[in-house]
Amino acid sequence: MKRTVFIIGLGLIGGSIALAIKKEHDVHIRGFDISFEQAKVAMSLKVIDESVLSLQEGVEGADLIIFATPVLKTEQLLEELIQYNLKTGAIVTDVGSTKVRIVNKAKGLQQKNVTFIGGHPMAGSHKSGVEAARSHLFENAFYILTPGQGSDVRSVIQLQNWLKGTKAKFIELSPEQHDRLAGAISHFPHVIAASLVHQIAKIEGEDPLVSRLAAGGFRDITRIASASPAMWRDILLHNKDSLLDLLDSWTEEMQSVRNLIEQESADAIFTYFEQAKQFRDGLPARKKGAIPSFYDLFVDVPDHPGAISDVTGILAQHQISLTNIRILETREDIMGVLRLTFRTEDDRERAQIHLKQELYDTYVL
Repeated sequence: MKRTVFIIGLGLIGGSIALAIKKEHDVHIRGFDISFEQAKVAMSLKVIDESVLSLQEGVEGADLIIFATPVLKTEQLLEELIQYNLKTGAIVTDVGSTKVRIVNKAKGLQQKNVTFIGGHPMAGSHKSGVEAARSHLFENAFYILTPGQGSDVRSVIQLQNWLKGTKAKFIELSPEQHDRLAGAISHFPHVIAASLVHQIAKIEGEDPLVSRLAAGGFRDITRIASASPAMWRDILLHNKDSLLDLLDSWTEEMQSVRNLIEQESADAIFTYFEQAKQFRDGLPARKKGAIPSFYDLFVDVPDHPGAISDVTGILAQHQISLTNIRILETREDIMGVLRLTFRTEDDRERAQIHLKQELYDTYVL
């Protein structure tokens, strides 16, 4: 008899985990989503084998239960889960970006003879919905596991075996350590990006020209501010303590920078940026992290009719998919620049090889 996996939340993450599990295991996958249409699409794409109408129906006899829902919703559903009959020895996990509150909420499951292990696959996409689900979404990404105190080591190993089709790199952290680190490298940068956008929006009230000037580099460095407002509302409320500490540290950091500028400390300002550059340049360039990477390739194109379609035609000829294309500059008699965005590093490298063979100048920033 096939083992059963139940996935709650059939979006990009839930769908991708389902596909990764199906790739490695002969299982029956049930799925539940508050959107009937989303569940219907998941069935039609064979992401799941069965769509159920309630949490209670889905957990019946399930060997593995995965919450791929927003963090506040996961917290609510864990309370509901405690009411139902769960299979002895079942493993319950989630994919949320915060862990402390969820792991604490899951302590009630101990009385049900099941094991809860918090999870956070640190990968994503600029697309959403189950239609964008891919079994390789988490390949080479960090997948954080946060077992609660007293968790059976064997259950952690079993969960990794369940998820081996993701080809992710598993790391075990305490829930507190996860929230502190995720706050610093993911949650807080989203706050900064949104704040920068708010600052420009206020300036626009005084000088509308600012939005036109911000269409280039500023728009690029604040891309993450376009993420789901509902998701980030929930994450900030869930990781309140870590973010308040980070905001205090940031206030001190900005005061230090302010002092350097006020005092016109040229050497100190140079050192400040030099140290930041050295640390940033030393970060792993080809690792997947908490914020989805943008695999951009810049291509110089001549001011000539058909140049852009020629570039996209070369990519299509070699079956290389684009996730985005943007014209950065096209002025008469001046070489234009295309920014091509790819799903993976491999796609970008292949594109660069084939475009160079066709005499296009390409570069990566």
